[in-house]
Amino acid sequence: MRLIPGTNDRAVEPARIRRAAAVAAAVTVGAGLGLRAVAEGSLAKYGGDALYTVLLLALVVLVAPRVTPLTAAGSALAVSWGIEFLQLSEVPAELSQRSEVTRLVLGSTFNAPDLFWYAVGAAAGWLVHTAVGPYPARRPTGPS
Repeated sequence: MRLIPGTNDRAVEPARIRRAAAVAAAVTVGAGLGLRAVAEGSLAKYGGDALYTVLLLALVVLVAPRVTPLTAAGSALAVSWGIEFLQLSEVPAELSQRSEVTRLVLGSTFNAPDLFWYAVGAAAGWLVHTAVGPYPARRPTGPS
């Protein structure tokens, strides 16, 4: 299937995927800020955790547009969990005192339930990425 007649489709498709990932990242940030504006308590906190991982997944796709949904979700989950476990040290708390942006990105204190909600975000992102992703049919390898 040709995406744009007369062009190199292999070059066009990653650009299209990157645009979609950038839009998804912006929408996710907007959803996170909107959630914080209208919700409180557990809904705002844990919904934000899930959206954090969705944002990371979108950023993975932005950087590597041909990544599979499973790899993108796994990478986003690994980074989310890594940052959460980093909070067992004093580094994020110290950095968070210096910058609001750093506090939003790194957090400040470890909270075990966050690990579950990051997994929820990774699963939701995986479902969406799988549903909308332009994945070419795999050709069988080996003798036919």
